[in-house]
Parts: sequence; structure tokens; C-alpha cells
Amino acid sequence: MVSGALAVSNILLWILVLVMGGVILALVRQIGVLYERVAPAGALVVGSGPKAGEAAPVFSVDDLSNETRQVGGERPDGRSTLLFFLSPTCPVCKSLLPALKSIARGERNWLNVLLASDGMRKEHESFVAEYRLQRFPYLLSSELGLGYRVGRLPHAVLIDPQGIIRSTGLVNSREHLESLFEANERGVATLQDYMAAEQSAEEEVA
Repeated sequence: MVSGALAVSNILLWILVLVMGGVILALVRQIGVLYERVAPAGALVVGSGPKAGEAAPVFSVDDLSNETRQVGGERPDGRSTLLFFLSPTCPVCKSLLPALKSIARGERNWLNVLLASDGMRKEHESFVAEYRLQRFPYLLSSELGLGYRVGRLPHAVLIDPQGIIRSTGLVNSREHLESLFEANERGVATLQDYMAAEQSAEEEVA
């Protein structure tokens, strides 16, 4: 009788294992479907500032090392510029600094990264020292933020060597930040524009 009970329990256990295996396979398949359907999240375009495809406003601003830097306009060295607006009191800005450093290293052959903010110089010097940002030109200028209509932080602008804005927007994550470069490679203002065009093309074919 005991052996019969054990046999029944083993059968039930195997049935349970098979059912669980089927559930796991179904979940994995559903995750794959969702992954294909979810569009990549791009930088959020907000405000009424200069848009992708327009000439970037041109400024000459001194950095914390008292070196004059030009923002916007044509660059004779053929390099692009990533203008990153941040603040020492912005937690999201701080969380993106490792990603920003990684991008600066990985894209150093063609990209200059400029940090921009405003406020008291001493506060920003402490911020630069604490987060080891000495490698980046750090611009202090309220006019710069006004010129680019920066209302929320962190905000990034990718400018090509001809001084044209290739992509711009509010960046709340590394994915948002990297989307600026992907949008530039695809020749669109934002990834949302690219996905909308793809969806429209699919609907026309259908």
C-alpha cells in the first residue's frame, strides 16, 4: 500500500513538473513577443527650444578653467559636440555621469562632451572635484541655458560639425542618452519619429 502511494505521488509530482515547464515556456515566449512590440524609449523632446535640423545657437563661454569655448557654429576640426546640461543638485544628472564618462571614452574619436550649468562657481568646482569631472570642459552660463530653452534637467543636445542640432531632449536614463546617437545614425530627430515612420509604412503595406 505504501509503495502504491509513493507511485501515485511520483506521478503527481511529474505532472506538476511538466505543467510548470509548460507555464515557464509560455512566459518566455510571451516575454519575447513583448520585447518585439515595445519600441525603444528615446530622449523626451520638451519645450520650445531649438529643434533637430536647426542651427544651434552660437555662444562663446568661459569654462571653469577660464578657457573660452565656442558652442554651436561650424567646427574646423570636424568633430561633433554633446552639450549636457546638469546641476549639482540634480540626482538624475549624477546618476548619468558614469554613462556620460563611458560615452566620452567610447566616442572620443569624433565627439567632444561639454557640461553646462549656472549658479555659484564654488559650488560647481566642488561638484567637479567630487565626481572627477576635470576631463570635461564645464561651462557656467545662464545665457546658454536660456538660448537652448532648457527647462528641465538633465538635458542634452547633439550638435554636428556644421553646427546643426542632430538630436536633443530631456534624458532621464542611459537609454535616453544613447538614443540621441541612435537617432542621429538613423537620420531622424528622435527615435519616436523613426518608430512612427516605421509603423506608418507597415500600415500602408497592410
